[in-house]
Amino acid sequence: MKILALPGDGIGPEIIKQAILVLEKLRAKDFNFEVTTMPIGGAGYDSHGDPLPQTTLQEAKKAEAILLGAVGGPNYDNLPRSLRPEQGLLRIRKELGLFANLRPAVIHSELLGASTLKTSVIEGLDIMIVRELTGDIYFGKPRGRRSTGSGEREGFDTMQYRESEVVRIANVAFQIAQKRSFKLCSVDKANVLDTSILWREVVDEVSRDYPDVSLSHMYVDNAGMQLLKNPRQFDVILTGNIFGDILSDQASMLTGSIGMLPSASLDHSGKGLFEPVHGSAPDIAGTDRANPLATILSLAMMLRYSLNRSDLASRLEGAVGQVLADGYRTEDITEDGKETVGTSLMGELVRKAL
Repeated sequence: MKILALPGDGIGPEIIKQAILVLEKLRAKDFNFEVTTMPIGGAGYDSHGDPLPQTTLQEAKKAEAILLGAVGGPNYDNLPRSLRPEQGLLRIRKELGLFANLRPAVIHSELLGASTLKTSVIEGLDIMIVRELTGDIYFGKPRGRRSTGSGEREGFDTMQYRESEVVRIANVAFQIAQKRSFKLCSVDKANVLDTSILWREVVDEVSRDYPDVSLSHMYVDNAGMQLLKNPRQFDVILTGNIFGDILSDQASMLTGSIGMLPSASLDHSGKGLFEPVHGSAPDIAGTDRANPLATILSLAMMLRYSLNRSDLASRLEGAVGQVLADGYRTEDITEDGKETVGTSLMGELVRKAL
């Protein structure tokens, strides 16, 4: 199997290195693979003048699955928007048709103390956010900047969804709900936005094909509040691109650290790009302080969703749980005064647990 590694920028190379070392521990006669490494983001711009070099895109199209570190950094902030690292990530999602973003927010019992919320609020938390990834205001046109008749500067973006885009992401969310607790909450802003009115209508229509799933709707502002007030009311959340971007980051902090959360971006056949939810953290790059567990858990999602090896995914998730149960922590998930381990040692501990 062909696996493409895209380390990217900042802490990306460090955490991808640990994930690949973990993957090597799983190599066997019935599970063999080839890993190719290519640049993306700022690294792509530095080497090819493009945040998504054509050679990287070509390898991505040939791969069965893609593992991404992180992109971005302050040294690229003054580039034209088309050349910024984040555009490489947006473009690869679009080029590969990765329309379904899965972002779990799961609380590990060993890390209850790392969350800013009370244990009584988050204990047992297990949410899956299904975010549409290739439409909405990030891709809608027209967009741009201009001067008004009075000479005042103006920026504009277009929020839009086609019926077919809503249908395909809704089907993904309902099917995931059928594998969990048969409960789905669709989040929109249908009291204000025409885009959301269509979204709600289409989700209701798709729901008729899934009579065993209980469907509810919630406005996005209320959903943000409810994630803090009573997050365990949610199981699967379905939402659009911009709302999902915001809500998934908010949900990540319920668990204590964004450094613990993986994600998957899938196409219609299950091929995917897998990455940690956190960013490139350039302030700690190269210091052996980054938490590699979100990337390692992204690897587990790769095994489950793209490579059809749920058995290996469960082994890997169990190994991460064992390391946490043994008391090992990186600095982002430790309690005050507790000793921490670095990026390399945490990866080694997971490999030993395997």
